[in-house]
Amino acid sequence: MRIALPRLRDFSSRRPDFPVGLPRFARALRFPVFGLLLMLAALCTQAQPGDFDASLDTARLLIDKARKVLDDPPNDAADLLPLRTEVLGAGTQAEAAAALLEPQLASVQARLAELGPVTPGQAEAHDVAVLRSQLNKNRAELDAQFKRAKLLAVESEQTAGEISALRRSEFQARLGERTSSILSSLFWSELRMDLPADAQNARRLFDQLVMAARASGAWVWSSVGLIGLVLLGLHLWAGHAFLGLTTTRVPPGRLRRSLHAWTRVLLPTATAGLMAEAAYLGLVWVAPLPEALAPLMSRLAGVICFGGYVVGLGHALLLPARPSWRLLPLPDVLALRLRWLPPLLALLMVLTWALIPLTAQINASLVTTVALDCIVALAMALAMGLGLLQSNLARRKALREPGSAAAWPPSPLWLTSVIGLAWLGAAVSFLALLLGYVALGSFLVHQMAWMTIVLGSAYLLAVLVDDGFTTLLSPPAGAVGPAEGAGAAAEQPASPFFKVRRQAAVLLSGVGRLLVVVLTLMLLLAPFGEGPSELFQRADKLHQGVSIGEFQIRPMSVLQALVVIALCLVVVRIVRRWLKEDYLPTTSLDTGMQAWTATLFAYAGNLLALSLGLAAVGIGLERIAWVASALSVGIGFGLQAVVQNFVSGLIMLAEKPVKVGDWVSLGGIEGDIRRINVRATEIQMGDRSTVIVPNSEFITKTVRNVTHANPLGLVKILLPVPLAADADQVRCLVLKIFEAHADVLKAPEPGVQLDSIDSAGMVFNATAFVNSPRMAYGVRSALMFDVLRGLREAGISLVKPDGLVLREATERAPEPPAP
Repeated sequence: MRIALPRLRDFSSRRPDFPVGLPRFARALRFPVFGLLLMLAALCTQAQPGDFDASLDTARLLIDKARKVLDDPPNDAADLLPLRTEVLGAGTQAEAAAALLEPQLASVQARLAELGPVTPGQAEAHDVAVLRSQLNKNRAELDAQFKRAKLLAVESEQTAGEISALRRSEFQARLGERTSSILSSLFWSELRMDLPADAQNARRLFDQLVMAARASGAWVWSSVGLIGLVLLGLHLWAGHAFLGLTTTRVPPGRLRRSLHAWTRVLLPTATAGLMAEAAYLGLVWVAPLPEALAPLMSRLAGVICFGGYVVGLGHALLLPARPSWRLLPLPDVLALRLRWLPPLLALLMVLTWALIPLTAQINASLVTTVALDCIVALAMALAMGLGLLQSNLARRKALREPGSAAAWPPSPLWLTSVIGLAWLGAAVSFLALLLGYVALGSFLVHQMAWMTIVLGSAYLLAVLVDDGFTTLLSPPAGAVGPAEGAGAAAEQPASPFFKVRRQAAVLLSGVGRLLVVVLTLMLLLAPFGEGPSELFQRADKLHQGVSIGEFQIRPMSVLQALVVIALCLVVVRIVRRWLKEDYLPTTSLDTGMQAWTATLFAYAGNLLALSLGLAAVGIGLERIAWVASALSVGIGFGLQAVVQNFVSGLIMLAEKPVKVGDWVSLGGIEGDIRRINVRATEIQMGDRSTVIVPNSEFITKTVRNVTHANPLGLVKILLPVPLAADADQVRCLVLKIFEAHADVLKAPEPGVQLDSIDSAGMVFNATAFVNSPRMAYGVRSALMFDVLRGLREAGISLVKPDGLVLREATERAPEPPAP
């Protein structure tokens, strides 16, 4: 079966004098999509080695035709645009053929590799020899076709670049051309000579339009008028309905205003487009339009639809009747004064786009074409200048009035610069039109209008993207509230899922606005010699990938890698939560060991996810190992401390000299271990401050772990009494007080020993145990109060023997940290 890839049609108009219109833009979008669908359809069909000759021959003929045209370029640069589209189509054909041939060539080479090399001096089986010969023949044919397709793709790109360079040079030369000024008598005399013939041609075209309208009949046009009235009624009803829907169904915030703004944009666009389409259907209801009239009316319907879009965009940005719903920070007085500008601008743009094919269809003279273009451009320049003048006058009036000056904030530097450039552009275009540089003046004023429309649309779209993601993915109002309990001051989310939603909202909003900026730049660049068809053709080539050294980065591979990494991270998060909350608590591991196990699993899972993502891009595990070996040199020199602390953490996990909750003392730092991380350990001091200690300190230095082997706390009290006191009475009194205290343990039981006797008196050493060393300080203080009270009631006084202060200072237990 032979596959012949069809040649792409020319979807562009012949005269792109004005920035790209809506119909041409919509047609240009089909160009890369068609090529992509063509490739996908061809991939589903098994082709044979000779199936691409016809397609490649067609591509070669198109490129050779373009080369001949470049040798003798035409006078009109607009004739180069269809030729460039054909060349790009030829390149797409060649790329599609190469994409289909590459896997087939790889399959043949793999089959040859399975057969192995021919053994010298040994006869090969007949069927194997025949198969090898056929495979070698197929490989040679496929390789030749593959190289030919690649060569044609490169030649088509080079030829298209030469055509674009020629178009730009012709475009720049046309901007510098000068005709007779519209203020000179010579211009009007030439116009009076050529205008009757052009008017006669236009009258014949108008007569054909009238005949087509009469052929449809009165009932058809009555139906068209009724449809127009219904559309106007639906427009008014839909405006009120969408306003009520956004007010009642959309959450409060900026999303209401952005949706209302886009409603104001889309409703006039749809109404104008449907009414124009109804009028066009009325014309062709009985019989098709004449060949000279059909493309003109078809283009006019699309232009009217775009005019409705301009009107809706202007009203959505200004919103003079609803100031509270306005997105732009415009004063009310300015919005009211500029409400006439969008309809007038839309009318002039419709006239511009309608006159371009009309003058080409009636074969109007140069003077008539220049006159029409100059008049419409002058009207547009005057409208823009009047709008700027009204803005300036309103601002000055507001600044002079004390009451209204606060409603007009000072303009930032960028806005002042933009307004200054707008004044300069309007003035230069107006002077150029008056002096006879009609092409330059018309281009400047049309470019200003096009930039205004694109930037306004981009602003509304960016606001909608930001408000949509922020509103739809943000946590609900009751999801965040104050933490319960005494002294709770911080607000805590009800679920960690809301934090993920908030992060996703910010990320998706940023990506969406970045795409809006890229699309805006593409549309702003369109009038400077490259239309959307060329720009989207360049974007369509991105599926081939970008070469960075030996790596081939393709968009689909990057998307696949992102999906793989996201899925792996989700799986790792789910399994880690299951380990931490469900499985590990059922084992004999302590709390610190459980936390360490979950943390190590998370690190290993994240590393595996990253490796799989790199493998999806095309960076294999062997290259990852090579990069890791190269990084090991840097690790050995610059990251010794980090690696040492990480290994020390692993040793701490295995030997468990300390764990979470232990009371340790290390180099003058004493407190409770709150967390053991991969690199360092957090110790909370008695004053509630936290000290970060590297893990290597616990391995290389001496550590005092108070709660390591025995978690009990010791309470010790030294009692110096006179020699005349009854030792047995003192012993019984202290033991009774110890046994009466609720926090003193019964086992090990408390004890009272006679520590020393000298001339100054006797010293008793009373000891007891409590459940935790952290309790020892408080229990000791309470017992000392009880002992002093008991000795006072028994009439036994205390003395100060020699050396007692020193012994108390050395044997006194340190103050425990606050819980």
